[in-house]
Amino acid sequence: MLMKRKPLQGDESTDALALDVLLWMVGDADRLLPFLAVTGLAPDDLRAGARDPAVLGAVLDHVVGEEPVLLACAEGIGVPPERIAAAWRRRQPPDFEAP
Repeated sequence: MLMKRKPLQGDESTDALALDVLLWMVGDADRLLPFLAVTGLAPDDLRAGARDPAVLGAVLDHVVGEEPVLLACAEGIGVPPERIAAAWRRRQPPDFEAP
């Protein structure tokens, strides 16, 4: 008997997409090394924190921070760049409302 998988929603889908982005980055040293340099993470730290929301948020920050990287990543993982940008926005703190 086959069971249908429940579609990923909310933080779960954001984390899954961020993990796909991370896997794309680690596939090439030219993509990974700038991320490690900016974050100060070592490869072992990255491995240990691959499911940490803070690390996944940093991954999305890094990719969304430069349009050529965002476009290359989106093409590499087969999603529209807007989907990565939307995941990044979901990771941001809520807007501050002035009184």
